[in-house]
Amino acid sequence: MTADRRDHHPVPTADNLSRVVKIAVDNGEVQSIEDAYDLFRTYRLGVRVGPNVRGSAAHQAALLTIVNAGRRALLGGVFVEGMLDVPLAVPVPNCHSLADAVRAFGGQIVGALPEQIPTLNVGDAKVRTPTHLVELSVIFSDWRGGVAPGDEAPFHTDDAIVPAAVLAGAIAVSEVFQHLRGNPMAGRRKLGMSLWEPESLNWESAAAGPIEIALPSRLWLIELGHLGQAYLWVLGLLPYPMNSDVQLVLHDFDRLADSNDSTSLLTTMNSVGRHKTREMAKWAEARGFKTRIVERRFPGGLRIEDDEPRLALGGVDNPQARAAYEDAGFDWIVEAGLGTGPTEFLAIRLHTFPASTTARSKWGDSAGRGSEVPATAAYQDLSKRGVDQCGLVQIATRSVGAPFVGAAAAALVIAEVLRHLNGGTTNEVIDLTLRDPQSRLIVPSKLSMKGFNPGFIVPDSAPPHLMQVTIPSGIEQQSLTESI
Repeated sequence: MTADRRDHHPVPTADNLSRVVKIAVDNGEVQSIEDAYDLFRTYRLGVRVGPNVRGSAAHQAALLTIVNAGRRALLGGVFVEGMLDVPLAVPVPNCHSLADAVRAFGGQIVGALPEQIPTLNVGDAKVRTPTHLVELSVIFSDWRGGVAPGDEAPFHTDDAIVPAAVLAGAIAVSEVFQHLRGNPMAGRRKLGMSLWEPESLNWESAAAGPIEIALPSRLWLIELGHLGQAYLWVLGLLPYPMNSDVQLVLHDFDRLADSNDSTSLLTTMNSVGRHKTREMAKWAEARGFKTRIVERRFPGGLRIEDDEPRLALGGVDNPQARAAYEDAGFDWIVEAGLGTGPTEFLAIRLHTFPASTTARSKWGDSAGRGSEVPATAAYQDLSKRGVDQCGLVQIATRSVGAPFVGAAAAALVIAEVLRHLNGGTTNEVIDLTLRDPQSRLIVPSKLSMKGFNPGFIVPDSAPPHLMQVTIPSGIEQQSLTESI
């Protein structure tokens, strides 16, 4: 029976294997890649949506992050129940209602959630159902985001900046995923973080940051895979006016592959084979952003011009390229790296440069990834089916990944930029794992960036006092209603 099933599937390759399913392939718990897919098809998620999702950008951002990341990691489906036939409060190209957006990102709208599946409550839909083995409330307020079991929310879910809601949604999917993967604590604990005070372990009572905020307007995104698309996801949900002069440089040399669909939040199977830059530019321009594309490997001798964005968001996944971040002439780089193996994939490490150490000193001597093929049953099965050593090495050296980890990392990266623009502190390093976010390392920035102006926009809905209180000293206020 297994052999017949394999006959109807293409032989797995490095470009078509799900980076999420690869967890079970690499750790040896399955006999074949097909068995790994079958296992992940048993993973399902239910989402119950309350009526206060109407008109709330934060609630809708959290919900859509859950649906978008959840359908890529939990192959049995994401089922959504609640009041979804409401106008969108966040911008989603080609969608007119929240129901449209839920379907567009892979959610299945149902009248009642299936029994015996983990369930997330978004908004005030806090109905404890005994048939759900795990039930979590997705909570956020100001710059804080997280989850709490059942009705144990430590604060009232209220207005929040978009990255806090995205973080809450990412943590929620992570907890369900970890529960399904056997973590006995996941889904039964209160967990979260303040993006305004990431160093505060008491995130529930962390100081409230500003809600009406200035937004970055000129950014250079380096690589558009897992992390780069997560950055675009968060940026696209921010409350920019549709006619704002947001300028993005999108930098990547590669084309989208089937495997990108498993981790990258703006990839669909319909876009496979196309250049990442052009697909992401299409999405960004539909959102109202202005784009330029650079289609070559980073750094590739890059040296930015004076009129180009001075702020770079890095999503490069190899140490040699990361070592070159500061060589291109950017004034500030905010970048993240993710864990790569079946036990480390929940790890996130954010860096900013300039810092007390350079990117080259940090990564310049790093060796490339090893080429050893794990001696697990699934790899032995591939060898028996005719995959040669080169093909096995290519599969083995591809990183394990999960889309909710990228979403959480993007929330941290965008929040780092927003804190700078809105009078908060900045950090050189934020090091954590979603397995236990409370055990994190924060290294505050030793070099002041207060004089650096990356360009910013104040949304039309912002109150007049924002122009007086949210821009840190050292940033020239030439025109707060347009980008600079």
